[in-house]
Amino acid sequence: MDTSVLSVEDVELEYVSAAGVRERGSLGRLWPVPFESVRPERRFPTFRGQGNRCGWYWSATCGGHVGYESWLERDHLMLFDLDPLVTGMASQPFRLSWTGPEGERIRHTPDFFVRRADGTALVVDVRPDERIKPADAVKFAATAMACSLVGWDFARVGVPDAVLMANVRWLAGYRHPRVHRAGVAARLMTAFAEGGGLLDGARHVGDPIAVLPVLFHLLWRQSLAADLEAGLLASDTEVRLGMVREGGQDASATAAVASG
Repeated sequence: MDTSVLSVEDVELEYVSAAGVRERGSLGRLWPVPFESVRPERRFPTFRGQGNRCGWYWSATCGGHVGYESWLERDHLMLFDLDPLVTGMASQPFRLSWTGPEGERIRHTPDFFVRRADGTALVVDVRPDERIKPADAVKFAATAMACSLVGWDFARVGVPDAVLMANVRWLAGYRHPRVHRAGVAARLMTAFAEGGGLLDGARHVGDPIAVLPVLFHLLWRQSLAADLEAGLLASDTEVRLGMVREGGQDASATAAVASG
């Protein structure tokens, strides 16, 4: 079958519900399922000599763990977790299958399903450019076509900017809500109302040892903002008010975090 003319009934979808029940049906019937809440469609194996690194990432967005099958997948999970417009995500959310040109059954399990605050969805495959084989390219193209049929976005993402990821990994260490201290956060928002250097603003509020963890948490939440691609976070990094209002979950309609 020519994948450029796939219909929602040509594509079968299989997933494992939050209750652990395996479900199967056409994409046309199952696409409304909240896939951001399902279990991984397959296990994350670990074994001696394994080339990739599987694990579980604790997501501040989800309030729970999301699996990954490589450090590159983990990095993209961090980027989705940082994005204030993302409200949920799941790894290996479902398996798609369709009939190939020779009558064979082709199967593909995307890496992530991401739900945004406006209700839209993004299906993601993580694969660097140099690791895409012809068969992979066919699967990615067919998956993109299937997603477009039901109004989902699709993205194949590779290696993110190194400086961005170094900063995001650092800030991720302060993502847990337990880091937040409301009084200190309020004073930091006032200190950076007109922008300023990271360390100077922290010192204006109090002892940097106590203040900096809260500052990094606010940068993670994007109540405060800095250019995370311009250079590694440092004492003189310019910090300003961010896109998320402190004390709420609102993000500006035009705000987005680069994820690939």
